[in-house]
Amino acid sequence: MISDELWKENLDLAQSCLEHPFVCGIADGSLERQKFAYYVGQDAFFLKSFARAYSIAAAKAPDFSVFTTFHNLAGGVLEELQLHQGYAREWNVDLKVQQLGNATRRYTDFLLATAWSDDIGSIAAAMSPCMALYAFLGTELAKNGIPNHQYADWIRTYSSSDFQPLTEQLASLLDTHGSNTAAVASAYRYAMSCELEFFQASWEVS
Repeated sequence: MISDELWKENLDLAQSCLEHPFVCGIADGSLERQKFAYYVGQDAFFLKSFARAYSIAAAKAPDFSVFTTFHNLAGGVLEELQLHQGYAREWNVDLKVQQLGNATRRYTDFLLATAWSDDIGSIAAAMSPCMALYAFLGTELAKNGIPNHQYADWIRTYSSSDFQPLTEQLASLLDTHGSNTAAVASAYRYAMSCELEFFQASWEVS
């Protein structure tokens, strides 16, 4: 399966994300609130672009089954956005005044450019790292039970039985419509590197 092969080829970056101090701070609850607040605002920008990319991919779907799958995935993103809006209310983060960060811009520009210009296999390759990575992080952070601290909901969301099927749906689209080419491999790795940069940008907030 292409999705499995690409995940294994990029496990070094996924592991770097798991071991990143931002993610470690979520794991033990020690992450400074202003860093997480910045992350929430930036992730809201990202998720809106992610949903748009799904919608563009749906318009390119070769049949109604694929069309429906992409729309279901977009629905999952909208649920994530609701979670972020809840965080924003709880932590007094004004999502309307947040400025788009450079790391976020690089990632969203890449996703949308891929969605507009490439086929659905390449789009799935560009979008799969996000889903696969968060499922991996959630599972790893919840391995010994979900802790009782301020970031427990984040861990609960990405380790839940609701999130995993979305990850598998996108992986299935990649397996069915993706091709084992250098371009697809490059898109996957670039997206995974963007994930690491996204955490780093949030970590650097003071």
